[in-house]
Amino acid sequence: MTEVSLTNATLADWQKRSASRFGRWLFTRALVRRAPYFASIKPHFLELRPALCVVLMPRQASTSGPAGTVHALAIANLCELAAHTVTEVTVPPGMTWQSRGMTIEYLRRAESDVTATARLDKTEWGETQNVALPVTAVDRNGSEVVRAVITIKVEPGGTTTAR
Repeated sequence: MTEVSLTNATLADWQKRSASRFGRWLFTRALVRRAPYFASIKPHFLELRPALCVVLMPRQASTSGPAGTVHALAIANLCELAAHTVTEVTVPPGMTWQSRGMTIEYLRRAESDVTATARLDKTEWGETQNVALPVTAVDRNGSEVVRAVITIKVEPGGTTTAR
């Protein structure tokens, strides 16, 4: 599948299904089927459009660490999911992308659900470039628990190898 059809399909699927809770659940299941390691955090997409992705990860036993707080690796996976998804729906047709790395800063313990917001405000595309994509994660009270920057390599042509 090419980047063009993948991007159009992901955004079109979200627009078709996002009006209902069941539709958002179906969208998430289809998305994590392509990258099964994201299924472990049981994400809930709240908002998705070009340049913005907001995803919630509920606090549960599978994402909790030994101290009862949300495990740092689960939050990192949530940030990566938000970044990958916003990239998928933002990068224009004819461009491919690949995740290149992540810098993450853990600011405080998360003791509740965590919501990650990824923003990709870039408008100039065309040449091969590394794009720094900021992601913030907040707990239920709105306190920032993680700040991440995910580097995405974007280049013309081909098919995506992002996931």
